[in-house]
Amino acid sequence: MEHGGLDLLMFAVACVVLLLGFPVAFSLAGVALAFGALGWLFGDFDPSFFSAMPQRIFGTMTNEVLIAVPLFVFMGVMLERSKVAEELLENMGRLFGTLRGGLGISVSIVGMLLAASTGIVGATVVTMGLLSLPTMLRHGYDPKLACGAICAAGTLGQIIPPSIVLVLLGDVISNSFQQAQLSMGNFSPRTVSVGDLFAGALLPGVMLVGLYILYQLLIAYIRPESSPALPPDVTREGKSSTQILAQVLHALLPPVVLIVAVLGSILAGIASPTEAAGVGAVGSIMLAGLRLDERHGWSIYAAGLCLVGVLVLTAFVDLRVTREMIPTGDMIAILIAALLCLGVTYGVLISLWRVWRVGVLKAVVVGTANVSAMVFVILIGAALFSLVFRGLGGEELVHDFLTNVPGGAWGAIAVVMVVMFFLGFFLDFIEITFVVVPLIAPALFRLGVDPVWLGVLIAMNLQTSFLTPPFGFALFYLRGVAPPEIRTMQIYKGVIPFVIIQIAALFILAVFPQIATWFPEVVFGQ
Repeated sequence: MEHGGLDLLMFAVACVVLLLGFPVAFSLAGVALAFGALGWLFGDFDPSFFSAMPQRIFGTMTNEVLIAVPLFVFMGVMLERSKVAEELLENMGRLFGTLRGGLGISVSIVGMLLAASTGIVGATVVTMGLLSLPTMLRHGYDPKLACGAICAAGTLGQIIPPSIVLVLLGDVISNSFQQAQLSMGNFSPRTVSVGDLFAGALLPGVMLVGLYILYQLLIAYIRPESSPALPPDVTREGKSSTQILAQVLHALLPPVVLIVAVLGSILAGIASPTEAAGVGAVGSIMLAGLRLDERHGWSIYAAGLCLVGVLVLTAFVDLRVTREMIPTGDMIAILIAALLCLGVTYGVLISLWRVWRVGVLKAVVVGTANVSAMVFVILIGAALFSLVFRGLGGEELVHDFLTNVPGGAWGAIAVVMVVMFFLGFFLDFIEITFVVVPLIAPALFRLGVDPVWLGVLIAMNLQTSFLTPPFGFALFYLRGVAPPEIRTMQIYKGVIPFVIIQIAALFILAVFPQIATWFPEVVFGQ
C-alpha cells in the first residue's frame, strides 16, 4: 500500500465504526492503535509517535481553558433545573402572543436567552418541547413550523456564547494556529483565545436569531393560518399591563444579569473564560436557591451584590496578595474584597442547602459529571487518533489537498465547509471538533485564513449537525417529548427551512467576515 493510503483508510474506518454505534472515545483510540500497528508493519509509521501520548494527556489535565467546560455544564444544568426556562417561556408568550407568529418569536427569543445562560441543547429543546409545543398546537400553529422553530431555537446554544462548542473549538483553534505559525517560521506567534471566539460569535449568533424571527414573521404574513395570534384574554389572564410587566421583568432580569456578569467579565477583560465560568456556576447556584424560596431571598440578593462588588474591585484594583510590597489603598481593597467574598460564600451556602434539600443538587452534579467525563474521554481518544493520523502522513496529505484546491483559500474553505456539513449528518459536533478541525485548521491558517472567523464559521456549521437527519440530536430530543399526534416526518420537514436559514447565515458570514472579526477587534484590539 502506498504511503498516504493508510491515513485515508483510517479516517474512513473510524467513520464507519462511529456510524455502527460504538462508543466514540474507544472507537477513535481503537482504530488509531490498530492502524498504528498496521502502519508499523508496512513501515509507514514510527511507533515513537505514541511516546507523545502521555504528554498530550497531561496537557489536557493541566489545561486551564478546559476547566470552563464542567463549570459551564454545571451552570446550564443548574439553571435548567431551577425552572428559569419555564418562567421565561410563559412570560415571553404573554408579551408577543397577540402578534401573528408571536409564540414562534417568543420561542426564538427564549432560545437565545437560554443559549447565553445554559448552552445545553438537549435541556433547551426538551424544556421548550414540553412547554411551548402543546400551547402552539392548541392555538392552531402549523405542527411543522412549531417543531422547526423549537428545534432551531434550542440549538442556538452552540453559537451564542458562552458555548461549550466555542470553548472546545477555542482550544483546538488556538493550538492549530500556533502550530501553523511555527511551521511558517514565526516563533513568536499571535495567540487566539476562547474570549476571542466568544466575542466573534456574538454578532453572528444575534444575526441568526434575527433571521429566524424574520422567517416566522414572513410565514405569518404569507400564511396567517399557520401561526395565528392569541386572543388578548388568553395572554393577559385578567391581569393589568403593570402586573404583566412586573412578571416579565421577574422572569427576565435574573438570567440577563447572569449573562451580563459572565460575558461582560470576559469581554471587559476582567476575567478569563474559566474564571467567568466559575462566576456563572456560582450565580446559577444562587439563582436556583432564590427561585426555591423567594420570600427569604435577602441573603442571596446580598450575595449577588457582593459578587458584583468583587468583579468591580478586580477591574480597578490589583488584588494579588503574593506581592512583596502592597500599597495601603490596595490592602484596604483586598480586605473589602475578602469581606465581600464572605458575603458571597454565605449566599452560596444558603442556596446549596436549598437545592440539596429538594434533591436538585445531586441531579445537577451527576449530570455535570456525565457530560464532562464524556467530553474529556473523547478528547483523549481524539488525541491518539490525531497522533497516528499525523504519523501516517495524513497532515501533509490534507495540507497538499487544500493547497491545491482551485480558488486558493476561498476554495479550500468552501470544500471544508461542505465536508463538515455532510459529516454533521452522521457525526457529533464533539467528534468533528476533536478529529476533523485539528487536521484541516493548520492548512487553512497557512493560507492566511483569520482564526476567529474560521472558528465562528465552523461553530455555525456544526450547529446544523443538531438539525440534520438522520442523527440530528435536536430532532431526537423533540421526538421524545412531542405529543403522539406529531409525526417524525413533520419534525424533519419543519427543520428544513431553518437549516436553509443557517446555510444562508453561513454564506453571509463567509462573504462578510467583519461580522465575526469586528467585535473582537473593538473589544480586544486585535
